[in-house]
Amino acid sequence: MEIFSRVPHFNSHTTLSFPDARIFLMPGEKRRTIHAGAVSLQIMTHRLSLALSAFLLAACSADEQKKTAMETSDESPEEPAAKVVKTDEEWRAALTPEQYRILRKAGTEAPHGEVYKEFKKQGEGAYHCAGCGALLFSSKEKFDSGCGWPSFYDPANAQNVKTRKDVTLGMVRVEVICAKCDGHLGHVFEGEGFKTPTDQRYCINGVGLKFVPAKLEKPEVKK
Repeated sequence: MEIFSRVPHFNSHTTLSFPDARIFLMPGEKRRTIHAGAVSLQIMTHRLSLALSAFLLAACSADEQKKTAMETSDESPEEPAAKVVKTDEEWRAALTPEQYRILRKAGTEAPHGEVYKEFKKQGEGAYHCAGCGALLFSSKEKFDSGCGWPSFYDPANAQNVKTRKDVTLGMVRVEVICAKCDGHLGHVFEGEGFKTPTDQRYCINGVGLKFVPAKLEKPEVKK
């Protein structure tokens, strides 16, 4: 048996009653011939499809957020003994898309983002280059400048950090680079009045760093 809908207008509150189902028409759904035996399954399948799509989008968003966050490791990476040289293809394979954009293409992460929130919550530890593992900064030199990016007043290992003149974007700045792999880290500014030992602000992209938390020594248990 077929039931034909002849109501002139449907809205989100319209309800059609059948012996075996109650069907709510969503806004924008077209009027059509409805088979009482199959309509319940058809509408349920449509709603499940929408729910699955929403779930997949949320999962992708969470996964993407992880990819753009600062990398963390329980163990310190091996310090490179010499210059680290890779082809562009090798860098693409070794880094996440966001790490590649920042370290190899001198990109900049958004200020006050998830990486910055992570940075502010992190305790004692060391910050290594996410590209080659070289030690760059530590929690001893970090401070809250309020600029929206991780800030340090000095490198932890000056030999692994170098600077050069940057004249992009119509201004003159001092770019900060990893001395071992030439990865772009950020910029350094001075004379801003911060009450730090150097009055310098190394404004660094957190995605280009790998954080290694300090290992807390367990107190000896007396027998």
